[in-house]
Amino acid sequence: MANQNLSDAKKKKNDEFYTQFHDIETEVNAYLEYDPNVFRGKTVLLPCDDPEWSNFTKYFAQRFQVLGLKKLISTSYAPDSKRYKYGYQPSLFEQESPQFDISKTQTHGKIFVVDRDITGDGRVDYQDLEWQYLEGDGDFRSKEVCRLRDEADIIVTNPPFSLFREFLEWIVSAGKQFLIIGNMNAITYKEVFPLIKNNKMWLGNGFKGGNAYFRPIGQREYADGVFDETTGLVKFRNCCWFTNIDHGRRHQPLQLMTLAENLRFSRHKDIKGRDNYIHYDNYDAIEVPYTDAIPSDYEGVMGVPISFMDKYCPEQFEIIGITDRGNEYGIKIKEYTPQETPLYGDLNRRGAILVEGQLKSTYARILIRKKQ
Repeated sequence: MANQNLSDAKKKKNDEFYTQFHDIETEVNAYLEYDPNVFRGKTVLLPCDDPEWSNFTKYFAQRFQVLGLKKLISTSYAPDSKRYKYGYQPSLFEQESPQFDISKTQTHGKIFVVDRDITGDGRVDYQDLEWQYLEGDGDFRSKEVCRLRDEADIIVTNPPFSLFREFLEWIVSAGKQFLIIGNMNAITYKEVFPLIKNNKMWLGNGFKGGNAYFRPIGQREYADGVFDETTGLVKFRNCCWFTNIDHGRRHQPLQLMTLAENLRFSRHKDIKGRDNYIHYDNYDAIEVPYTDAIPSDYEGVMGVPISFMDKYCPEQFEIIGITDRGNEYGIKIKEYTPQETPLYGDLNRRGAILVEGQLKSTYARILIRKKQ
């Protein structure tokens, strides 16, 4: 057990990855299609970055004028401050710069700024990056980076997944717009779900086919991803973009069948041919295990998978609560005791359904209701 815990801890630390350029471009385009001026006149901060290598920095610097940015700021975290090492060597970009200081390169973060044409070629782009060492290691929680956060209008990055809760709170507490990558399971976090329920955060346009591919930073062990030796990329099925910037796909209602049509024609064998949907034993709601099986004409509360949030249209459905939070949202109708069932802990934590005479716990479910 000790060795297993050590392995799990090691995997948890290996959670930093480089995002591919075309994934950033595709995602940002979704916001530009909805509002071409969404970045115009704005200062964009890219924290948690290694600007020499980051595709976030490359994308926003190359598109500086097209996006109409006022200023681009990108910061890095000092290698010696990382929780793991990956054979760090200063890049040629850093070594060939007049300000290169070997005594600082392992202990100080760096800040890259684009805000003017310094090359004199008549345009502002990646060639106009200016950089210097930060006073500290570049941790996003430092006073130095907090000041940069306060200066920015929009924050964009792929933060370490293990710090997602803390990083999100760091952004939200400052009232900033943001576009960040995270694990879809973060939807269930107690710090995250209220933001989604209250329409203060939602999922972005998303990765193509629901598959996210990242270039790893040195490590070869991953808690949730699969490494492909051929491409050198790690594939994740449960990654998504979280944002509070509007985009068009968010307002596209789901095309759904009625309850009767689902029971007759659904492609899902555990729904097709039934007399009705299963009602939870402990929530006043029905269990809908697949997003495409949501009945369009059901008036009551429905428990749907967290992946539903990728298709959620706020004009079509209202989010009532989540089955992961006791009776915080007033939908629960029953609590189990140890005398009733030895599974009372799991059953009380989630929705419970009766299957062949036995109560079984479902996965976490978002509780929704059709808007009138």
